[in-house]
Amino acid sequence: MKTLFLCSYFAGVQPLFEKFAEQHELEKKVLFLPTAGNVEEYRDYIDEGRAVFADLQFEVALLDIAEVTEAVAREKITQTPCLYISGGNTFYLLQELKRKNLLSLIRERINQGMVYIGESAGAIIASSDISYNQIMDDKHLAPDLTDDAALGLVDFSVLPHWGEFPFEETAEQTAAVYEGQLKLLKLTNQQAVLVDDDNYAAENS
Repeated sequence: MKTLFLCSYFAGVQPLFEKFAEQHELEKKVLFLPTAGNVEEYRDYIDEGRAVFADLQFEVALLDIAEVTEAVAREKITQTPCLYISGGNTFYLLQELKRKNLLSLIRERINQGMVYIGESAGAIIASSDISYNQIMDDKHLAPDLTDDAALGLVDFSVLPHWGEFPFEETAEQTAAVYEGQLKLLKLTNQQAVLVDDDNYAAENS
C-alpha cells in the first residue's frame, strides 16, 4: 500500500489535503520535517504548513533530521502514521536524509502504510533522481551529496511552482531541458498529486 500527497505549496492546497485526510481516515498525528528550509532565507511556508495541520487538529511533532542522531530520526519515523517533508533546498534535504541513512526506512514505512506528504522539495525527492532540479535549486548547498538518487516512490518527477513567482523562469528552463528525458508533472501552487499504490491523479484546489 502506497499513499502519497505531493504538492508545490501545502498552504495553497489545504482544502485538497482536508479531503484527502477524510477519505483516507488519517490518524491525526504527523512527523514534520522542516530540514530542507535550513539553508533558505525565506521560510514562511514552514510556519504556514504547520498552521494547516493545526487548523485540521493534527498533533504535530517537529523533527529537524540535521540536528538529531540517526537513531532518534529512525525511531520517530518508525512510530509516525504520517510523514510530512517541507520545501527548501532539495539537494540539502537529500544530503541530510542520506547522512542519516533514512531513504530505505522511509520506503519501508510507506510500504507498511505510513502516509507520505511532500511539499516542493519534499515532493521532488519522491522521484527516482533529483538531478533535474539543479536549475531551480543550488546544488552547492549540499557539498557532501555524492549522488542524486532519491526515494523512487513514483515514476514521474514533480516540477513544482509552475507559473508561480519567483520560479516562473527556472521552472520553464527545467521543462525545456528535461521534458524529453523525464515524465515531468508540472504543479502550480494550487495543485496536488494524489498517489494510491501505482495510480495517481493531479487535482486543483
